[in-house]
Amino acid sequence: MIPADLLATFQMGFLFALIVVALTLFATEAVSIELTSLSVIAVLILFFHFFPVTGPEGKDLLSLRSLFSGFANPALIAVLALLVLGEGLTRTGVLDLAANAVIQWTRSNPFFAVALMLVVVMAFSAVLNNIPVVVLFVPIMQTLTKRFRQSPSRYMMLLSYASVLGGMTTLIGSSTNLLVSLELDDLGEEPFGFFDFTVPGLVLACCGLVYLLLVAPRLLPDRPATSGGAGEQGRHFVAQVSVSAGSRLVGLRPVGGIFPALPDITILMIQRGERAILPPFEDLVLEANDLVVIAATRPALASLAKDEPELLHPELLEAAVQQGQGEDAGDPAKRPRWLLGGQVQAEVMIRPDSEIVGHTLEEIGFRYKHHCIVLGIERRNRMLRERITRIPLKDGDVLLIQGRPEDVDRLRGERSVVLMEWSRQPLVTARHQRAAAVIFLGVIAASASGVIPIALAAFCGATAMIATRILSLGDALQVLDRKIVLTIAMALALGAAMQATGGAAFLAETMMAALSSATPAQILSAFFLLLALLSNVLSTKATAVLFTPIAVDLAYVLNLPVEPFAVAVIFASNCSFASPIGYQTNLVVMTPGNYRFMDFVRVGLPLIVLVWIAFSLFAPWYYDLPPQ
Repeated sequence: MIPADLLATFQMGFLFALIVVALTLFATEAVSIELTSLSVIAVLILFFHFFPVTGPEGKDLLSLRSLFSGFANPALIAVLALLVLGEGLTRTGVLDLAANAVIQWTRSNPFFAVALMLVVVMAFSAVLNNIPVVVLFVPIMQTLTKRFRQSPSRYMMLLSYASVLGGMTTLIGSSTNLLVSLELDDLGEEPFGFFDFTVPGLVLACCGLVYLLLVAPRLLPDRPATSGGAGEQGRHFVAQVSVSAGSRLVGLRPVGGIFPALPDITILMIQRGERAILPPFEDLVLEANDLVVIAATRPALASLAKDEPELLHPELLEAAVQQGQGEDAGDPAKRPRWLLGGQVQAEVMIRPDSEIVGHTLEEIGFRYKHHCIVLGIERRNRMLRERITRIPLKDGDVLLIQGRPEDVDRLRGERSVVLMEWSRQPLVTARHQRAAAVIFLGVIAASASGVIPIALAAFCGATAMIATRILSLGDALQVLDRKIVLTIAMALALGAAMQATGGAAFLAETMMAALSSATPAQILSAFFLLLALLSNVLSTKATAVLFTPIAVDLAYVLNLPVEPFAVAVIFASNCSFASPIGYQTNLVVMTPGNYRFMDFVRVGLPLIVLVWIAFSLFAPWYYDLPPQ
């Protein structure tokens, strides 16, 4: 029989050793985040099965049910539901409306354009998951930098930092904020309200914004944009556009041989009846029934067909006319179902030994055989000037296709083409735009007013997104990131173990002993700096969950309110500026900005110091901490 004191010390020591191992694996990425998280949970369960932690009444405080409860924790449910909500807003193009407005308002002044862009990103990030916001604004920032003839590397990192700073201002601005609030509730403390830390969050965000606008661009490198991988969005596809009566393209005129109303699109040929018109185009007006052969990137094609999808697949419009639906095809409210959402775009490459080599799309009947439409063809180092349905295919050609998810997935087993998995993207459709906005605003209103808990509001909102067919169930499930699920579940299990074994109280008392002569404000400042640095080697969520119990115990030891220390955990855990692995949005901008690891260190460390100083000066005054 092991003495109780010795057993408690052994349990605490083992837990600290496990945390160090987990931190090392996260920092070095020796194994995947998912495997590390699963392994930590498994080791915790095994260890505390043989060396249980018992409460005053003999209850097992770290039972199997307790350690597995992270998978059903309201914090995790809220985070995943918000991911689904964000995907619904992205799919319906709600965010595009504001994004396009930013581009139109800021055509002449680069500084004002970047400033407005960052402010909009902060505003969106205050109420949305940061990742889809950054993903949306990356191509917009690329467009702006190209327009102002500046390198994307000078500004792309600012998007990630602005989203993190904006996420500090409300309860749902970051999943980290939610985790801390719900962990407080689990610990018997008062959880945060929607706007409880908005004022100090705005102070830190404003200080950070000044740094991002005036200092960060001078520290960032001036490198050309990368290509390849996700950057393959820059490849140009030859496509054909059919100008129908009533189309917005009717009446367009060229200026200097180009069409300014069609940005990022090169017109290669205009087929008018039996006449083929080649550039340069002078004194020409696009007319109904013109067939226009163009070269454009995927984003440019998507933008062209966003409000008028029949431009890129007129054969479907012809089918609608034959069925008596043609008059309604141009009306988004009455457009046939096959012109609406629920489809994806992808790229396929023709195999060298394919039987379709040498044949045209018309000859092989690609659409009827695979139930997918070919929108464009890309042939390396060649600019084709021919209708895509009449171009003989060659091995290595890349086809941009569109179809239902299940039809596109079937191409994985097709012997004639290779499906490029990374290229698969859902189409944005404005059909449910209003419904998506209403659902999201309802979630915000319900959670901000305190009528229902945030986890319940977000879950109901995600359910409504699926019930109204804004997203299919499969779409919603694809959004659920397994890294988030496993990391949060692991962090919650470790947090429960820290609390039950007394590890959190031990660390709080050790920190108090080290800062015995310090004031409460100095202790709060030191605590913030420690967490801010750790958040760059840990995930932000793991840092938040692990240190929330320590923050509570530290406040108890000091006989102070818990709120300022819990807020310190939220803000410091979000300070993952100095490492690309600290937060997922840093990884999102790494390739488009052509960044290296040290770029984040050089720009992120001063920002961490600035936020730390701002918090250390403002928080003690705002929360009225005693001077001694």
